[in-house]
Amino acid sequence: MKLKYFFVSLLAISSLILTSCEDKFLNLEPLDQATESIYFTKATDFKAASNAFYPQMIGFRPTNSSNIYDFVDSGSDLTAGVSNIGQGGNAIPATDIYWRNAYNYIRANNYLIQKGTTYTGSQAEIKQYISAAYFFRAWNYFFLLKRYGGVPLVTTVIDLNDDILYGARNTRYEVVAQILSDLDMAIGGLPAEAAIAATDKGQVSLQAAKAFKARVLLYEATWEKYVGESTDFTQGQKKADKTTAYFTEAADLASQVMADNTYQLFNGLDSLSYYYLFTLDDAQSNPKGLTKASNKEYILKSSYDFTLLQGNANLSHTLSTMLAPSRKMMDMYLCTDGLPFKVSPLAKGYVGLTDEFQNRDARLKSIINTPGRKYWGRGASAGADYTKANYTTLNNWPTIITAYYPNLSTNSSNPGYDNRKFVSEHPNRADYQESYDYPQIRLAEVYLIYAEAKCELGGGKISDTDLNLSINKIRARAYVAPLTNALIAPYASLTMLGEIRRERALELYGENTRFDDLKRWGIAEAELNQSVLGKVVSVNGKPTEVATMINPVTKSAIYKSSIYILGVDNATGALIMDPASNRKFAKKHYLLPLPTDQLLLNNKLQQNPGW
Repeated sequence: MKLKYFFVSLLAISSLILTSCEDKFLNLEPLDQATESIYFTKATDFKAASNAFYPQMIGFRPTNSSNIYDFVDSGSDLTAGVSNIGQGGNAIPATDIYWRNAYNYIRANNYLIQKGTTYTGSQAEIKQYISAAYFFRAWNYFFLLKRYGGVPLVTTVIDLNDDILYGARNTRYEVVAQILSDLDMAIGGLPAEAAIAATDKGQVSLQAAKAFKARVLLYEATWEKYVGESTDFTQGQKKADKTTAYFTEAADLASQVMADNTYQLFNGLDSLSYYYLFTLDDAQSNPKGLTKASNKEYILKSSYDFTLLQGNANLSHTLSTMLAPSRKMMDMYLCTDGLPFKVSPLAKGYVGLTDEFQNRDARLKSIINTPGRKYWGRGASAGADYTKANYTTLNNWPTIITAYYPNLSTNSSNPGYDNRKFVSEHPNRADYQESYDYPQIRLAEVYLIYAEAKCELGGGKISDTDLNLSINKIRARAYVAPLTNALIAPYASLTMLGEIRRERALELYGENTRFDDLKRWGIAEAELNQSVLGKVVSVNGKPTEVATMINPVTKSAIYKSSIYILGVDNATGALIMDPASNRKFAKKHYLLPLPTDQLLLNNKLQQNPGW
């Protein structure tokens, strides 16, 4: 029998049967599968069903064929790795698991919402779980919106004979309205973080719903402002301009989350706080013996645990190269005076091996293995004591590897930099055992949302007061001077909106934001179609130190020009990792094409323009 359900398959509602010690790990594999015949006769039934929604979010651990590596922005303008998405080389797929997964998840959300309407007990005792269903329905529709634009809206539990299965796509504006409506329902019923019991920590909170709604509002306001209707599958769908209202509400919601002091930027490891934020696990995961309890920055997260639920994605091995930054990313980092590398008088250039790392943003050494850095790592002697009592400062932390130099002699895809973000240096973790949490929403993003929305509302201007309330707190953690209007005024190449966007690139690197940002700002073609460059090997016609020196550890040349067949960029002296001639990103690539199987199942589904 031909499958008529455009979601492709029905989803049984999965429930997590959690014991008190396991409640906080909401991404545990289901211990039991509850069918749709389950009787929702008590509040704990609703709780169990809502707990099953948390693995719907893309996290480290593969779920339903999802892959975290599809969502780390590898292949963008900021990474040296090449992808067909970044090059504009993707084609219409026969099928798309992310379409199928999202609609299966939405059906589960709808089912719980429907069950709530027939519950004979107290509505108050299930309100939190019904509100979570609204939150996750919004989450899944936003996921679809970013990939495809307008999609079919289904807000009830349907069967194979329902006419809606063969209906047309809803417009992006209708989908956005539904997302915002669902989030209002979630905000109205979710508990504040402080009201969530210790055994239930990790469940979605009121603040998470507000922060997520602010994210959606900023995304859609900028998309409608800078992209407009150019990507709509049919023109003339937009009925009203809501950009100002969206910017205003985004700033207001972000302000509310910022003001309640429930969350704080993680700053427990000095200039390496940014690095350890993303690898914080047990007391052995860092030199000061901190645990995840020290991290108050994550507003919503996917939780992992070495004993109960490991990441299982070989993160440290894969991301060290997959997220290796490009020359563009390296140059975007600030100097300590708060100015970009290209204009700062503190910039040392590229001649010496370590020159570009001098006087720089602390986030740079948090994502890069800088030459000569002393650091510890996996492979330490078994049984070594890495407790806080024995190692209380970064300077006393065990030195396992005493010198690192960029490998430019054996792999032409290596830009000369290795990524550290999400890369564990835990002495007792093997591949696939990484167990730190993945941030779905964190406070730093809320600061960025606030600043960007206020700047947009100000026509490209924002007060120093608003900057101090938001992104200057991020810059303080990065050990760079505050962003002020006076700081950038002397430089014609710098704008306030541009600097706020720079902060998003630096702070949210590898967190599934870069492609979305470039598209919603309407600049993806301009940015993605540039040559991707790596390490600088020539300055003013003369070789840099990296091009001539010998690695003191391996005793071999750091750089072999024969490996880099694409040559050197004349303007910058940097290695060419992918030439502009290979990059054909166009307006049609702002949205992915609907997969062929869905078009065959429902002939009223219009394909996205250009495909």
